[in-house]
Amino acid sequence: MKNNIIYFEDLGLTDYQDAFKRQTELFEKTKQIKIDNKQLIKPHITDNYLLFTEHPHVYTLGKSGKMEHLLLSESEMLAKQVQFIPTNRGGDITYHGPGQIVAYPIIDLDNFDLEIISYMRTLEEIIIKTIAEFGLKGMRSEGETGVWLDVGKPQARKICAMGVKTSRWVTMHGLALNVDVDLDYFKHIIPCGIRHKGVTSLQAELQEKIDKNEVKNLILKHFEAAFDAKIKKASLR
Repeated sequence: MKNNIIYFEDLGLTDYQDAFKRQTELFEKTKQIKIDNKQLIKPHITDNYLLFTEHPHVYTLGKSGKMEHLLLSESEMLAKQVQFIPTNRGGDITYHGPGQIVAYPIIDLDNFDLEIISYMRTLEEIIIKTIAEFGLKGMRSEGETGVWLDVGKPQARKICAMGVKTSRWVTMHGLALNVDVDLDYFKHIIPCGIRHKGVTSLQAELQEKIDKNEVKNLILKHFEAAFDAKIKKASLR
């Protein structure tokens, strides 16, 4: 039996490592249920989760990332009050900070008949439809995960980065949509290891103040539609 309910919590501003610990707990719990189910005649249903958060300034490096894509020394990072944390997601280096909506789905893909590639395309579609509500045409860029503007043009720029980890078809990590984030922090890395392409935000594109709660509600709406799911608010601590 498949479960299309997704339990949701907005964690607010959360230290990256604290959010990572919370994700990992839910991820490992779900994985263990799937492992145990192999021994059961009547398997238990797995739950699905979605966490929203913002992080204090932090650079994170994925498993395939390169240290040379970080352009600051340790002392320079200390002066800018930005952390550096290697992590276990896919992808290269990225930045998280205030003004960025970070979404961490901990999803059993078997509940939604999705494979990893189709899951990533679904996440991209959610953001494409979300920013379309603000009049922006989000696009995919071949070979480059995430959501972009003006693909194929010299001014191509990324508005949403993505990186995930999966095990036994359970996901963690996710996406980061730039709303009104300080884009200067991206100047000190080679974002996602991609040279000569820019990074942007909703505020930079629209040149007006953006209501983050409105953006969050739109993401949730499109998340429900894309996954054919029911999102329920819950305390997941």
